[in-house]
Amino acid sequence: MNIAEEYLALLDRATKDRPEHKRMILRLKKIKPRMLDNMVHELHKEAFEFIDCLQCANCCRGISPRLTDKDIERLSKSAKMSMVALCEKYVVRDDDDFFMFKQTPCPFLAEDNHCMHYKESPRACKEYPHTDRPKIAQILDLCLTNSTICPAVAYVFIELRKKI
Repeated sequence: MNIAEEYLALLDRATKDRPEHKRMILRLKKIKPRMLDNMVHELHKEAFEFIDCLQCANCCRGISPRLTDKDIERLSKSAKMSMVALCEKYVVRDDDDFFMFKQTPCPFLAEDNHCMHYKESPRACKEYPHTDRPKIAQILDLCLTNSTICPAVAYVFIELRKKI
């Protein structure tokens, strides 16, 4: 399944505007945390009124989540594999010694962009793209990276620039 054209346009714009977004982060960090959270959370809600992850799945195609032992345990039960077998087939340690999938796209991404193990998906997948979490100021650099991967985060950054 291909990513929707309007989502590609948001990602393209966020990529082109990345230098301005990077400078904007410095201004955002000066805003009171609660006020910043409210602004970002409102834009997050707006974004997901028209963005459907099943029309995109760019995160599943391009990045791997960090996996915890609990994530691996849940996935192995859902996949009806031992933890050892799941790790041997799908998991590797990254340079920072975190577990992650060996490959992208995610080995559990179905052709229709559904997750084959959605209920048991890794915590990082469930929390992605993180723009609805509290204390957003702490992860603005991560959000900047995600703005070129996730059209919802791209929308948040593009709209934040209009407000700041």
